[in-house]
Amino acid sequence: MTGPADRRTLAANGRVAHADLAGRVAAERFVTPEWLRVTATLADLRAAPGGPRDRQLLYGARFGVLEQRDGWAFGLAADDGYVGHVAVAALAAGAAATHWVAAPATHVYPAPDLRREPLLALSFGARLTVVAEDGRHARTDGGGFVPLVHLRRVGDWFADAVAAARCLLGTPYLWGGNSRDGIDCSGLVQAALRAAGRPCPGDSDQQAAGVGRPLPPDAPPRRGDLMVWPGHVALVAGRGRLIHANAHHMAVTEEPLAAALARMGQPRLRRLPPLRPRPRG
Repeated sequence: MTGPADRRTLAANGRVAHADLAGRVAAERFVTPEWLRVTATLADLRAAPGGPRDRQLLYGARFGVLEQRDGWAFGLAADDGYVGHVAVAALAAGAAATHWVAAPATHVYPAPDLRREPLLALSFGARLTVVAEDGRHARTDGGGFVPLVHLRRVGDWFADAVAAARCLLGTPYLWGGNSRDGIDCSGLVQAALRAAGRPCPGDSDQQAAGVGRPLPPDAPPRRGDLMVWPGHVALVAGRGRLIHANAHHMAVTEEPLAAALARMGQPRLRRLPPLRPRPRG
């Protein structure tokens, strides 16, 4: 289980620490995060400045900055608390998101005209602040235009994580990836659960320890269950199938469960509690 010494969840680096950690860790300063938003299509969340990528943050994601040094911001992602370094150039102040991208991908245009050269390409799950709608397009607070058919309001989630995961079928496998451009097994599970209105940590070991409840080995899998192997996670898609981002196919694929079990062995199962119905408005 992830503990307080896990660097991925410990918002401290010796020089600076989250104010909530005062008295619990050693640091020169304890500060309240400055919450900024990702303004790049994607921002790599790195273990160290210029170091290896741990995860990725999508456009519109909130990042709590604790320190800025040499072009890098140290802090934590709002959605899952993942701690790391993001390029300062990828962050800026911004209003709360109102909508999210519920299509596999979309584009931001400089005008409500699909023939114009897009300003940005955004992935499934990206967040936007919409200030006006004209029936076909949403105008963002940055002045761009996005097809409304590709968006949902924040809080209008998929009813089912499997349906959300299917939006990313065919996405190439990318270690540490979180977008339509490339995604790994835990990135897919996180994207699918978030799109269904559920919190989810970023890495497979965190998901294996903290998502849902464990089931006995002889429990029959059902749609939406999490299948866990050492270093790998997948979602049961129902009717003897599963969906996962995997290095075997180098893509997000839905395949027969029997074929996956023959290749990877028997997994552990975890089951999520049912969501309470929420009014839509």
